[in-house]
Amino acid sequence: MKIVRKVKVKNSLGLHTRPAASIVKLLQPRKSAVQFTHKHETINARSIMSILMLAARKNTVIEISVEGDDAELTMQHLVDAFESEFGEK
Repeated sequence: MKIVRKVKVKNSLGLHTRPAASIVKLLQPRKSAVQFTHKHETINARSIMSILMLAARKNTVIEISVEGDDAELTMQHLVDAFESEFGEK
């Protein structure tokens, strides 16, 4: 199963090291393949360096693509993390 959804980066500093590390940690127990797309660049969301290379600032819209057996659960966890600003509120 493949799910695609768009989310907005709400963190005041964008996707800097702490949120990127949170994403990688969140994906560790998941089996699905996860990709982020921003400005026609698609990266593997399991790579902290790739996430940082997106240089996604506040209010940037990122497309998340999740494909695999646990796609729905993985997507929900990612959306919740973006909505809660990765605990930085």
